[in-house]
Amino acid sequence: MPASGGRHRLSRRTKIATGVFALAIAGGALAVATTFGQPGAASAASGGQAAVGQISCPDVASKLPAIPAQAQAEVQRNLDLLNTQIAEANNRLQTTVGQGGPNFVQNAILGPLADKRKSTIDRIAISIGRRAEKPQGLDSLATCAVGGQAGTGAGAGAPAPAPAQGTGNGGQNGNTGNSGNTGNAGVGKISCPDVASKLPAIPAQAQAEVQRNLELLNTQIAEANNRLQTTVGQGGPNFVQNAILGPLEDKRVATINRIATAIGRNAAKPQGLDALAPCSR
Repeated sequence: MPASGGRHRLSRRTKIATGVFALAIAGGALAVATTFGQPGAASAASGGQAAVGQISCPDVASKLPAIPAQAQAEVQRNLDLLNTQIAEANNRLQTTVGQGGPNFVQNAILGPLADKRKSTIDRIAISIGRRAEKPQGLDSLATCAVGGQAGTGAGAGAPAPAPAQGTGNGGQNGNTGNSGNTGNAGVGKISCPDVASKLPAIPAQAQAEVQRNLELLNTQIAEANNRLQTTVGQGGPNFVQNAILGPLEDKRVATINRIATAIGRNAAKPQGLDALAPCSR
């Protein structure tokens, strides 16, 4: 009997030890599963979005020669547009993590960005060239890369907030500006009069410049819609009018005037387009 009792006690100890060991393994597995299941765990281990990096572009402003006074406003507008383009590309870089194949970033983000920058840089060079010697070789500044720090690409301040996609005056599609950011439906969105549909026949010599400015009108609406969404609750009752709609109208007046001037160089200059500048929410 004593020997039999000793065997029973040993068996019980073995079962208890085995059970504890199994629980330890299960607990470890649960801890591992929990770690991998937590949304922030993988990001913490890999640095999250920081691992994605940001788009860095060569500075353009510092490579320009002296800018004639008559060209300064147009050059500054295009430098600002370079900043907007980088901001849009950075936003897409952050929001498309894991999409596409190994060449997705190059083909879907960096390539289109280089094309946009080349067009904008060419406009800067042409603007200077109308009043002084046209700068050469600026096209080499169009190509960007993904790095640790975002470049301003224009040297005209930090990149603007990434705008939402809007098609307010889309030239080819002629939408009305009601398709801006809808991320916060309760805030509403900015609606602007369509410009493309109000234009007369556009001379062939002016079509490229007119289209660029129609696209700039879209960018302006998108930026304003983005600000509308990201400043909810800020300021007083007149904040939207004074800080968003008013500045947007000023930008639209300048851009619409450039469209009219471009047409007027080769045909009758359209009148009364300024009435299309004010927008509303």
